[in-house]
Amino acid sequence: MSPVTVFFRTLLKSSAIFVGAATIVLNPSLEWRRASYASGAPMRGTAVGASQAGNEAAIDGLIVALKDTDAGVRRQAARALAQLNSRRAVPALVAAMKDADADMRSTIISALGELGDSRALPALRDALKDEVVTIRARAAAALGDLGDREAVDALIAAARDKSPEVRRKVVAALGEIGDSRALDTLTLALKDEDAAIRRSAAMAIAEIGGGSPNVHPHPRPNPNPNPNPNPHPNPNPNPNPNPRVRVQVHSATHVHTAVHVVPVVR
Repeated sequence: MSPVTVFFRTLLKSSAIFVGAATIVLNPSLEWRRASYASGAPMRGTAVGASQAGNEAAIDGLIVALKDTDAGVRRQAARALAQLNSRRAVPALVAAMKDADADMRSTIISALGELGDSRALPALRDALKDEVVTIRARAAAALGDLGDREAVDALIAAARDKSPEVRRKVVAALGEIGDSRALDTLTLALKDEDAAIRRSAAMAIAEIGGGSPNVHPHPRPNPNPNPNPNPHPNPNPNPNPNPRVRVQVHSATHVHTAVHVVPVVR
């Protein structure tokens, strides 16, 4: 065997060992699964239990990360908890609403809106009075996502906010909740100086009333009650408008057909 062949075989073996070791280090569950298959032990229930335990441990870690010293880590932890749909994290997210970082509070509000848990209602109502406009607007949108009628009174009060952005979100949220108590407030919003708010108010009133803003209330009748089913000026598909066909039948088995075509020059 030549030295070159020995070199390449050694290189291939070393590469295979390295790839295998790296795979096990990065995903240790593969080695555990292989050993389980080799022993013939049942895996399905054990694997599901291990996966659930892993998720719960990850959620615990994210809840702890809500108190991280880095604001970016805290914000990412809040987003992750929302993506995992972890309602168990709602109390921790509500407690984190006292964070001094405005972006963190805004991120938490969005997460609470996505989770849709009514335990977040008091914190979201309080956020309607936050000094930061973005947070007030996010809180209104989150209350609309929550859809809890207990938020209507707070939203009605927030409809007088100085910020047009907040008022737009408030009007939209009232439409999503669909409580008739908001009709007076929405009617006043039809006179808002912001055209977008007036449009949102009209749509919200339609939603509460059970209608749809895209449906005409009085559809116009058809001006022609008996339309021509074939509006084409020349319904005859034959390009020759005046064919003459004569058929003579002499017996049951012999048919003579004579066709006389008169061309028409236009």
